[in-house]
Amino acid sequence: MIGAILGDIVGCPYEFDRSPKIKDFGPLFIESSMYTDDTVMTIAVADGLMNAGLDADAESIRHEIVRSMKAWGRKYPSAGYGGRFIWWLQLDDDNPYGSWGNGSAMRVSSAGWLYDTIERTREVARATAEVTHNHPEGIKGAEATASAIYLARTGKSKDEIKQYIIDEFGYDLSGTLDDIRQNYHHVESCQQTVPEAITAFLEGNDFEDVVRNAVSLGGDCDTLTCIASGIAEAFYGIPENYKAEALSRIEDDMRDVYSRFCQLIKEDFS
Repeated sequence: MIGAILGDIVGCPYEFDRSPKIKDFGPLFIESSMYTDDTVMTIAVADGLMNAGLDADAESIRHEIVRSMKAWGRKYPSAGYGGRFIWWLQLDDDNPYGSWGNGSAMRVSSAGWLYDTIERTREVARATAEVTHNHPEGIKGAEATASAIYLARTGKSKDEIKQYIIDEFGYDLSGTLDDIRQNYHHVESCQQTVPEAITAFLEGNDFEDVVRNAVSLGGDCDTLTCIASGIAEAFYGIPENYKAEALSRIEDDMRDVYSRFCQLIKEDFS
């Protein structure tokens, strides 16, 4: 999960087509590297899933995710949410609004870590999407991202991960980063963010290389890098100095949720 948060922070200065579209863009962290709504909602989903309990049914998960997302979103109202999501945060009505935006994929990383089977991972990922992004593309983006994380952390190869995503979700992963980079621009749909993020992971040589791949594509850079880096964490791990830097740039209550998450999945928190 910290990989997704790191990706959000690193990608933030280059959002809205501000990426130089090169991998050698300088240090990963600069003064303007800060968390956005991607981090807030990543924390909110993890908090909601842990509060629901690992054996919760889909309805209980949806209830806790809504409660958590609204609580965290209202606590941090200036994190850069989209207009429709801001509207939803303020409603007493908890119904979804049919989005196919990439928000469902950027916030789902914890679901890729918490469960023992890919079937359960996908069931939970679907529930986390459905509370807002109940369009089939929004659901697919969340399921594909969580599935890639699950497969990466359970020792599958990149070829196996790629084939699973193609077979199960129908994403076209035939293009290279060089192909994508030429005409890629800011777009906030799952269908034009998740495949690109997965390609950034597939072409990477290590964790940092994946981050740089994602930033070099441009577009909705914080979200794309959030998704790619979340998968990269599960495959490569994260250098401790980068993890520490990311943790230093989020709030104390966010670190508390991350600490609980690490205890649950039996990883060291630092």
